[in-house]
Amino acid sequence: MKTRILNLNLYIGLLATALLAIGATARAADAPTLKDAYKDHFYVGVAINHTIATGAAVRADNVNRTEERVEKDIALIKEQFNQIAPENDLKWALIHPQEGADGYDFGPADAFVNFGVSNHMYIVGHTLVWHGQTPNWVFAGTNQPPEVANVSPSTVTNMNAVGTNAPGGRRFGREGFGFRGPRGSREELLQRMRDHIHTVVGRYKGKIKVWDVVNEAIADRGTNTLRNSLWLQIIGPDFIAKAFEYAHEADPDAILRYNDYGLESPAKRHKFISLIKSLQAQHVPVMAIGSQTHVSVSSPSFEAEDQALTELETLGLPIHITELDVNSAQGGQRDTGADIANNAATTQGGLVDNANQRLANQYANLFRAFLKHQNSVKVVTLWGVNDGVSWRAGGRPLLFDANDQPKPAFEAVIAEAKKATVTK
Repeated sequence: MKTRILNLNLYIGLLATALLAIGATARAADAPTLKDAYKDHFYVGVAINHTIATGAAVRADNVNRTEERVEKDIALIKEQFNQIAPENDLKWALIHPQEGADGYDFGPADAFVNFGVSNHMYIVGHTLVWHGQTPNWVFAGTNQPPEVANVSPSTVTNMNAVGTNAPGGRRFGREGFGFRGPRGSREELLQRMRDHIHTVVGRYKGKIKVWDVVNEAIADRGTNTLRNSLWLQIIGPDFIAKAFEYAHEADPDAILRYNDYGLESPAKRHKFISLIKSLQAQHVPVMAIGSQTHVSVSSPSFEAEDQALTELETLGLPIHITELDVNSAQGGQRDTGADIANNAATTQGGLVDNANQRLANQYANLFRAFLKHQNSVKVVTLWGVNDGVSWRAGGRPLLFDANDQPKPAFEAVIAEAKKATVTK
């Protein structure tokens, strides 16, 4: 009799477990995804790393992701997103580390593109010309650098103004990994730029639909519009126009984008708008503008983001939110920069009070602003699939936690899409 009771209890337990599993599956099937919730508004995308693109096990640069976790990350990306960008694998230092036609390493970038193609995703390429993560050989030559840095005037500032933006490091140190040796000539650097862009863009022609052609060329501070990078010092201010020209030659059908951070700041935004207007006046093929939108739970407000998008709309170009994340750490609450070392420091010290709720509120504000401007906003890309792989991991900045579980911020973003649908 006891055996029958035990068997009955076991059967009931197994049945209950099965029913719970069925219920959970049904709930999951009914739950809206980001890509479905926003399918009538804009692409919702994600930046992916090499580990995800290849489905590889743990790597040195991603030590917290076991093979099982990587598989979960991949499943979540396929479920939730319809657009991807690469975190690093298309940057010059990764794809073209050595000089010459034989100096390319296409393996990681090929894996990234193949991931997007096989999963029917809208693919963005990031990035062709940037002062960071560019190997020393790109700038090297036989010309001795000037004793005083040649601060070339911007095309859109007072040509008699004193240059006030000193050479400064963004991600991964100063320009060209700290390159300070003999330099190439303008002609040499332009040729290297053209060869690189033609090779990389040409290889993925028709597959990569959007390119960040030039990244972060605007100065953070001072009177000059352009950052005093080696691109500016060696080529001159027309390096931006040349990069777009070469990219358009390589793939006339690709959407070419200028990308920068900190556009929530009125001063930085003014420089950005001035630069794009100048390029438009020169008939440079800038076809979209990218706002990185590395922000925090404290700022910007809905009103400030609305104002930023309103001003960017005056350029008449599609707006792409390119690297979205929201810092919840106590540090860095006023920082909208894109410096890895700085963000590593400012995302320490613990989270703000009520972090999950404040994160949800801020994501709701941001997506409400994006929806208000949906006639211009065409792409919104989260910079990482979850907190565990984020470059701002200490700030818990994304919609999913390190175990790929949705946070209240995810529900808030879905809720904004539902509100937009009701008010249509």
